[in-house]
Amino acid sequence: MSEHDPLTAPIEGAERKTVGGIVCDVVRIGEARVRRTIYEPGFTWQTHLKKAVTSELCMHAHVGFLARGHLEAHFPDGCRRDWVAPAVVYLEPGHSGSVVGDEQAVLIEVDFEGETVKRFGMPAAHTHE
Repeated sequence: MSEHDPLTAPIEGAERKTVGGIVCDVVRIGEARVRRTIYEPGFTWQTHLKKAVTSELCMHAHVGFLARGHLEAHFPDGCRRDWVAPAVVYLEPGHSGSVVGDEQAVLIEVDFEGETVKRFGMPAAHTHE
């Protein structure tokens, strides 16, 4: 992360967290949060976050914009979703994921913490669209 790259530079007024090798800057706006998450090349849910979160899969819903990089998500039924920047990301709870390639992935999201699924009218779990 470079302080000279506006996409990854520290965000004034944001709360910065580093968990499992990812860097997440969070700004609260009313009942919502705007989050910028920076995933390094080689990131996988299984290797980097599973132990820190202590669940088998990511149970967080994601709604946002992939500004850089390549992400893929995997579901227990074998389905896979793939995004290459620039792309809108919409992902239900119950997935794992990884960065593809050797470039950072930068995901900018809006969420409502535990109420993201409800507030966006998303399915509570993966479905075949």
